[in-house]
Amino acid sequence: MAKIKSKWVCQVCEYETASYLGKCPECESWSSFKEELIQAKSSLKNSNMIDNYDSYFAPRLLKDVNVDTEVYFSTCYSEFDRVLGKGIVENSLILLGGDPGIGKSTILLQVCGQLSSQGIKTLYVSAEESPKQIKLRAERIGISSENLFVFAQTNLNFIIDEARKLEPKVIIIDSIQAIYDPELSSAPGSISQIRECSNRLLNLAKYGSASIFLIGHVTKEGAIAGPKVLEHIVDTVLYLEGDAYKSYRILRTVKNRYGSTNEIGVFNMIDKGLVEVCNPSELFLSQRSEANAPGSVVISTMEGTRALLVEVQALVGPTSYAAPRRVATGLEYNRLQQILAVLEKRVGLSLSKYDVYASIVGGLTINEPSADLGTALSVVSSVRNIIIDKNTVVVGEIGLTGEVRAISGVEARVNEAVKQGFKKILIPEANLTDDLKNKNIEIVGVNRLIEAISKSILIPQEAK
Repeated sequence: MAKIKSKWVCQVCEYETASYLGKCPECESWSSFKEELIQAKSSLKNSNMIDNYDSYFAPRLLKDVNVDTEVYFSTCYSEFDRVLGKGIVENSLILLGGDPGIGKSTILLQVCGQLSSQGIKTLYVSAEESPKQIKLRAERIGISSENLFVFAQTNLNFIIDEARKLEPKVIIIDSIQAIYDPELSSAPGSISQIRECSNRLLNLAKYGSASIFLIGHVTKEGAIAGPKVLEHIVDTVLYLEGDAYKSYRILRTVKNRYGSTNEIGVFNMIDKGLVEVCNPSELFLSQRSEANAPGSVVISTMEGTRALLVEVQALVGPTSYAAPRRVATGLEYNRLQQILAVLEKRVGLSLSKYDVYASIVGGLTINEPSADLGTALSVVSSVRNIIIDKNTVVVGEIGLTGEVRAISGVEARVNEAVKQGFKKILIPEANLTDDLKNKNIEIVGVNRLIEAISKSILIPQEAK
């Protein structure tokens, strides 16, 4: 009897070894190796090739390739369409990831319901739920359509066969980690299964008639399981984010071959599913105190082409430790350290004996430098126990010499501040242009951080 040969494969980076290793020498991941059988190539179906060879097209000149005008079709959710670009691209492969229970299956089932109500045939493949469970969720969120098919199956061959018979325009795979190719000996969810199944589904999308959504599980580190394998194969990568203790969800683009990677869509989770939020700034500022409070400043951040107004709060107090604490929530930690260093050196604000806590209220994460000026003013407001007018919005990047540097998207930020009823906005002097005239808001330009502090109408708390 022939000896069965096996290999050990890292489930993070696909590094192969003949024996088990506790730590991967390639990506340095611990306990990431799984044993997989080595099969003869002749016994394996070449799943990397297109299942239907007749679907291949002969090489053509680029100028001779015809592009239909209706390449995109809408999901009927403007927030979802914004994230995808203009809508779902025909014959595309889209990956949606997120934490367990965040609403991945719910939002895609809602998309299926909207599409099927327009007469678009959709197929929802569930590898983790029965048709009865899907029906219960559909009834809860109010979905009922004759064009929505459900299929509880984990075998990829059966899924592809049914997809070719039905010829749906949209297919949902929930989830890719539970689907398996019977020609492979490795277990479902292994990196070999994910790679082969994704490749065959990619071929089905590109050379068939359907756009395919893949739902991906997330690891403890917050990345989609098998991230490099999946992210390189698919056309678009979406993440559904949100605080477990809050009702809103943020749909964010990480990769998009057909649109911007900076757009976000905001949804609110209710009993009947996810409802899109068309005015996110109002949502993030909804619980803001009506009274002025020290350490609170409203800033404007850009998410793609959209301007959002959020509140940044700072709390500064005497430290009990030799090394003061610096805690940043929703802000980049190193950026906060840099802002504090500029305040000490250029403004003369001593913070060496104070703990500093800075947070973006609402759970949003901001990486762009335009939040620097608002963060600095919130720290000054907290440590001096003074308040900044609640009707003022602050934007600007701070340089190491204490200058306030120009930022992008100023007009959109000003328009959003006007829309939300603010009366004053501080912006970098370099961004003051004629295009900003005749706005229904007071626009103040600043060149230096110390100048921004003096012009932000600081009011002593005792005088409130």
